[in-house]
Formats: sequence, structure tokens, C-alpha cells
Amino acid sequence: MIKDITLGQYYPGESVLHRADPRAKIALTFVYMVIVFIVNTFAGFLMTALFTLFAIAVAKIPLKYTLKGLKPILLIVVFATLINIFTIKGRPVFEYGAIRISYEGLELAAKTAFRLILWIMGTSLLTLTTTPILLTDGLEKLMRPLKAIGIPAYEIAMMMTIALRFIPTLLQETDKIIKAQSSRGADFDTGSLLQRAKSFIPVLIPLFVSAFRRADELATAMETRCYRGGEGRTRMKQLKFGPADLKVSAVTAVFFIILLYLQYS
Repeated sequence: MIKDITLGQYYPGESVLHRADPRAKIALTFVYMVIVFIVNTFAGFLMTALFTLFAIAVAKIPLKYTLKGLKPILLIVVFATLINIFTIKGRPVFEYGAIRISYEGLELAAKTAFRLILWIMGTSLLTLTTTPILLTDGLEKLMRPLKAIGIPAYEIAMMMTIALRFIPTLLQETDKIIKAQSSRGADFDTGSLLQRAKSFIPVLIPLFVSAFRRADELATAMETRCYRGGEGRTRMKQLKFGPADLKVSAVTAVFFIILLYLQYS
């Protein structure tokens, strides 16, 4: 399951989404998240799902690779679904003793599951089609107005990007530690939930040690390269809006307008 997490990973490609300006992709991703939250009909969820699949196809990312990123959140989806099914009151669909399932509970459970799945699939396209360096530059440009009130936009963007960049690295490190502990006789798959949680303690300690070591190595590497933050820093490649940004923005805007019209008409 650890290898199935695609958040923070970059999938190389030359598609129109890969060539699009990171500022446009970040802004459109934010709008996409808002739209998924606003949509409240199954027709709207269907349209959003089709749009998401269309974007994945345009990015030329294998659907199987994208769906693989949903495995780690399946437990959350199932938990949220069960909570909604058994706690929401309304018109009864099934009733047996203390167990009561309502139509409203089933509807809310389905919508919650769709929202979580669409959020993960849609937002993962941002990191899958954008390199960490471009993501940092895009975040800094978008947050530049915050400098007027003393907020260090570049440092915040750098920290966010480093965090995303190290997610795959730490996951690989976790997988190595689990395999090493398993070869020594550790059992992570049997026993009660509490026993299985305790069995991960020998994994967490070396993982934290490894994370601090990598952080120290990164700080040393940045220091030896005379890194002093974003003040006065220049770039070899400047971000510029181009035809790819117009195409992506136009198609996305048309979809959002149609979706909102159908939602509130």
C-alpha cells in the first residue's frame, strides 16, 4: 500500500498539462476543489468524474497509475461511508433492532465517497504534471502579494514543495524498514488492531531518525551552496503564460460554467 501513494510524485510527460504554467494549474486545482465541494447532485458528480478522466487522458497518465493512489484512502472512504449510513436519520430503508439505515444516510454516504475520490484524483494531477521546482516558482508567484504584509512567500512555497517532494522518499524509506523488520521476524499483518499498531513502533523510530538525517543533509547542502532564501534570487527560466495555459483554462472554465449552470438552474 505504501508504494500506491502517488501524492508528491511527478510523472514525466510532454502533454499540454505538463507544459501549462504552474500558476494556472495551481489556481485551477483550487477552483476544482471548490467545485467538487459545491456539487451536490449525482449528475454533477458524474460530470466531474468524466472531466477528471478527460484531464487524466489529456495528461497521458495511465488510469491504473492514478487509481493506484486511491488505495491508501479506501479505509477513510469506508469509515466515512459507514458513519453516514448508520448515523444520519431520515426515511427508513432498512431497520433491524438498533440498526437503522435511511435513504438520506445512503445518499450522503455516496456523495461523501465521491467527493473524497474526486479530490484525490483531481488534485494529484497537479503534482503528477508539475516538477517540484516549477511548483515552488508557481506558489511563490501566487503568494507574492502577501509580502506586502510581511509574509515570506518564497520560504513558505519552498517548505510546502520540500514537504511534497519528500513524501515519496519517506514512503520508500518506510517500505525498506518494514521489509528489513519482516526479514528479522516482525509480523505486521496478524493480531488485533492494537497489536498491529504496536508492531509498527520498531518502524517509526528508525523512520524518524532517517527523516531528521535527511533534513540535516538537505540543510547542509543548501548552506554549502550559499542559499539565503528568495531575496535577490534569480531564475534561468521565467514563468510565462502561453497557448497551453489558454487551452487548459478555457476548457476548464467552460466545464465549470456548464456544471454550475446545471447545478443551480
